[in-house]
Amino acid sequence: MITLAIAGKPNCGKSTFFRAATLAHAEVANYPFTTIDANHGVAYVRTACPCREMEVPCTQCRDGVRFIPIGLIDVAGLVPEAHKGRGLGNQFLDNLRQANAILHVVDASGSTDAEGNPVDIGSHDPAEDIEFLRYEMTMWVYGILDKHWPKLQRQAQQRDFSLLLAIVDVFAGLGVTLEDVKAAEASIDADLRMAGEEDLIRFCGHLVNHSKPMEIVANKADQAPPAFLDSLKAYGAIFASAASELALRMAAEGEFIRYIPGDAHFSVNPDAPLTAAQRAGLEKVAEYMQQLGGTGVQQAIDRAAFDLLDMIVVYPVEDEHKLMDGQGRVLPDAFLMKRGSTPHDLAYQVHTDIGEGFLYAIDARKNMRIKENHELVHGDIIKIVSVRK
Repeated sequence: MITLAIAGKPNCGKSTFFRAATLAHAEVANYPFTTIDANHGVAYVRTACPCREMEVPCTQCRDGVRFIPIGLIDVAGLVPEAHKGRGLGNQFLDNLRQANAILHVVDASGSTDAEGNPVDIGSHDPAEDIEFLRYEMTMWVYGILDKHWPKLQRQAQQRDFSLLLAIVDVFAGLGVTLEDVKAAEASIDADLRMAGEEDLIRFCGHLVNHSKPMEIVANKADQAPPAFLDSLKAYGAIFASAASELALRMAAEGEFIRYIPGDAHFSVNPDAPLTAAQRAGLEKVAEYMQQLGGTGVQQAIDRAAFDLLDMIVVYPVEDEHKLMDGQGRVLPDAFLMKRGSTPHDLAYQVHTDIGEGFLYAIDARKNMRIKENHELVHGDIIKIVSVRK
């Protein structure tokens, strides 16, 4: 299961985003460091279920919409100079170890200063909050590498010593791969063995970019001055209103409205006992959704999975004709897999024994046998043939 981390300065709406995405409890308050310990929950990536296209009955989706679980972490707020231990910085940065990608939530309304303290709407430019998170992460990573660097430089003089592999070992707990290190080295266009402080900081910056890709989520966009939204567009930010999404999910859970997360609109249950204030609130949310095509919360999660992490969804089945498993369930499972994955990779994801006994696979859409190294695509329905069950 992939994991996303929700990061940002205090009081920008991270915990509201977390609650909206998971419906798990997380304390929400209008002061910095509401979140002390990281909150862990399950969110979902949204995709179209192939049941309608394949004309089969399916109980695993909602009106043709399939949701695949992922991990979500809401970590403590970050303040400037967190890498030096200021605020809850070291704790915050350490919580990012488990994340495959980061949702950087910024307060698009400008109603919190750089420290996360409440100010008047429009008082603080949210664009100023974007670069500091990556800088803090870069300097934190640099601090780790710098502690090991004298020893690594000495070892680099040995004939069979691999500096890049040694750096991977240093950052083993961060999920850094050899490919990440090679890409970061190529980005600085310098010999790492001779690198000085400036080169190493640049290297660590690229290492963060490759190993912890980041998406900017402009939260509180429904309250943001137009000029702020325009400036955030330059960063490719996705506009969101976590408070609106949370209200919709709570209303849907209470059957006051019909809403599927990620939809561009919702419908009010005509029999719902809503007060005038509640109806007015829902109308305001509907107006915002009409302008931006949704609340942005589900869209942010989906973009992180499919664009940042380049994932696809694949459906394994045992019966390639009825698209069932051995218990008669139609399209019972949906797996997120890295683009470029093969049927053999899918076999291992289903079960290690299935992978070890892999013989071949069948593309259920085309009803044809495919090779072990065939590259799977988004929406594939695959039967694995294995000597093991």
